[in-house]
Amino acid sequence: MKIATLFTALTCNLVFIGTTMALPLDKIQLPQGFSIDLYAENVENARQMALGENGTVFVGSRKAGKVYALIDSDNDFKADKKIIIAKDLFMPSGLAYHNGSLYVAEVDKIWRYPAIEASLPIIAKPELVFDKLPNKAHHGWKFIAFGPAGHLYIPVGAPCNVCESDLPFASILKLNVDTKQTTIVAKGVRNSVGFDFHPVTGELWFTDNGRDMMGDDLPDDELNHTTQIGQHFGFPYVHNTNIHDPDFTNAKIAKLNTPPVLTLGAHVAALGMEFYQGSQFPAAFQQSILIAQHGSWNRTNKVGYRVMQVELKDSKVIAYKPFATGWLDGEQSWGRPVDVMTLTDGSILISDDFANAIYRVSYTKQ
Repeated sequence: MKIATLFTALTCNLVFIGTTMALPLDKIQLPQGFSIDLYAENVENARQMALGENGTVFVGSRKAGKVYALIDSDNDFKADKKIIIAKDLFMPSGLAYHNGSLYVAEVDKIWRYPAIEASLPIIAKPELVFDKLPNKAHHGWKFIAFGPAGHLYIPVGAPCNVCESDLPFASILKLNVDTKQTTIVAKGVRNSVGFDFHPVTGELWFTDNGRDMMGDDLPDDELNHTTQIGQHFGFPYVHNTNIHDPDFTNAKIAKLNTPPVLTLGAHVAALGMEFYQGSQFPAAFQQSILIAQHGSWNRTNKVGYRVMQVELKDSKVIAYKPFATGWLDGEQSWGRPVDVMTLTDGSILISDDFANAIYRVSYTKQ
């Protein structure tokens, strides 16, 4: 793929967002006091989001191959401008905003758009940050985020449903964007497409999708917590706490398995997650985790298609309950949540790559 095709320096596609057929937001069920509205529509295959210092909402995609900037120019919590920052990329699902720059993850490369908000609507030529990632498309799309020490965390999914593979496959690594040095943070991670850092300890917490073809109810997706560099989380030999894989055995590595903090349900496809640190929601939400569950594709009865809340006390799970449901109606779904992100006012955005939409959930004190 030629760079000239990937990027058009100093140009962009600016679209003023209009209204199309209304999505059935009345079907979404939320706790008392919460409401949901449409923040943006026609955002094709919307995946991970990142928030700029000036309030720009950046959105990646997977199938669409595009990266967007959404601008709410009149501060009414509805985007009225959409800028296509890049197109024809290799599954640019993951992105992060750091020190004024937008970082975009293709399957095999990391790009940086310097001073992105200062230049909009003009898009300057991006800088290649790192190009040593595997180019396997299977579980190759990324979710990226900068950690407390300023390193960029990047997952590398297993190139299969279940298999033995060499590192860096089935891992999460961190990249020093200046020296280009990488460190394996977690091993035995089948496919993480969501993580965040504990607001007190700074430790990495992440979701991981369980393998397929073990039936409707095995194994669960996981919420995991790293406490030291290089921990092993079992894949492909052991799933969850002690479910041994029927196809692959390695007793030595299986003993290294770090059990999940919480099992999330089989095939729910847990993706983006975030520790809520806003000021708008009730106190019970402080430092709880919101997890977007994309929903099952190969289960007899569909599950997921929702956003869940995990309540913590001293890093221990005390509750796991629905926060936003209604995208699944019986066996029919009209939306699939992918990522959650808190705005500066304390409301949250939810991306949906099936309905091509971004929703805003806000709270009004009763």
